[in-house]
Amino acid sequence: MLPVAGGPPRDDGRFSPAVVPVGVLRPADSPRLRGENAAHSRKIADSGEPLPPILVHRQTMRVIDGTHRLRAARLRGDETVAVRFFSGGEDIAFVLAVESNLTHGLPLTQADREAAAARIVAAFPEWSDRAIAESTGLTGKSVRAIRRCAAAELPQPHARLGRDGRVRPISSAEGRRLASRVIAARPEASLREVAKIAGISPGTVRDVRRRMQAGEDPIPERQLARERGTKDAAPVASVRDRFAWLRVLKDDPSLRFSDGGRDLLRWLDGHDIDRAGWEKAAEAVPAHCATIVAELARRWAREWQEFAEEVEQAPGRPELRSSAG
Repeated sequence: MLPVAGGPPRDDGRFSPAVVPVGVLRPADSPRLRGENAAHSRKIADSGEPLPPILVHRQTMRVIDGTHRLRAARLRGDETVAVRFFSGGEDIAFVLAVESNLTHGLPLTQADREAAAARIVAAFPEWSDRAIAESTGLTGKSVRAIRRCAAAELPQPHARLGRDGRVRPISSAEGRRLASRVIAARPEASLREVAKIAGISPGTVRDVRRRMQAGEDPIPERQLARERGTKDAAPVASVRDRFAWLRVLKDDPSLRFSDGGRDLLRWLDGHDIDRAGWEKAAEAVPAHCATIVAELARRWAREWQEFAEEVEQAPGRPELRSSAG
């Protein structure tokens, strides 16, 4: 799991409350490019409201979240302030600062968030685009663009860490290679154990093991071809082809007359959409729903990809050559 999650820092044992003199706190390593907003600090001071605890990095005594509250305390003449100490690395403290300012207080500007994303990409190149997007309030597409711009200066990892804490190879071919090495070293390991280490699905591990037992390469030829940059994979199916395939499946008695088969046909029928349909649906999404809809689409895409691998790699089933590429 990533060191921090979206929203305010959770009280998970890394945070401890205290009261400290105002003078011992150091300026924040702030994600705000323009620094403190004096008017906002004055507004907080004049409100007369009790100040929520300030989040402070214990090792450096730098403010993580609460610069304006600290300034307000000084304007009021307070000698002490309530704090919550965070114990951890400075890079993680910066991520906490960004996440905290996404959910309350003076909002970060687009420029603030993009600059923060660039810094997080540099500090944690193994984190996924989605993980960094959630920490900075950007889209995955924006983070990808920032990563590309910085790619020449950054170390390129073989895997990335997702928000769910799972490490996934950037290339599934790398995951298959790692799985083959784990299987060779630990033949008694379960599918799930190998899958967890290699960052691939148990179904993919099953296929790797089958290939190794048959003396084959753990990576299918089609995938090797893609990795080499060749174009011998089959082209994407046309809309007419997809309709024909669905009709064949709907006419198959083994699917029509089983509960699981009927469920599958409903899923396939409900998810068949051409590019014109995509564009029409995309235009219908209001701006305030765009992030949620995009994330749901990506999640379903990943789940369908895993389902496709499970279908192709079921025990005792010969390798399928999907004409959908």
